[in-house]
Amino acid sequence: MPKKTNEPTPGPATTPAAPNTGGLPRMLSLEQVQQVLNMKSPQVYALVKSGELRAAQFGGRHVWRVREDDLMAYIDAAYAKTAERIAAGQMPAGDAEDQGQ
Repeated sequence: MPKKTNEPTPGPATTPAAPNTGGLPRMLSLEQVQQVLNMKSPQVYALVKSGELRAAQFGGRHVWRVREDDLMAYIDAAYAKTAERIAAGQMPAGDAEDQGQ
């Protein structure tokens, strides 16, 4: 007979935590940002170039990277801006990609 304990039983398996990076943010390539936002490369570069999406270049090849936090801030700001446009009646009915029809 197994020994009875007061410890909770393990729940379902969870996704392993990201490796410890010493508190540093996760950095994404512009290609990864493209996938997350479902945008084409020129659109992502335009966001970076305008400063709307924070990014930095690293290394000798000047590879672009975006902090995950900055991408999330951009996404949150886009939702807030969209909500303001809807509330102000500035978004025509034909603006939505998926109108559910």
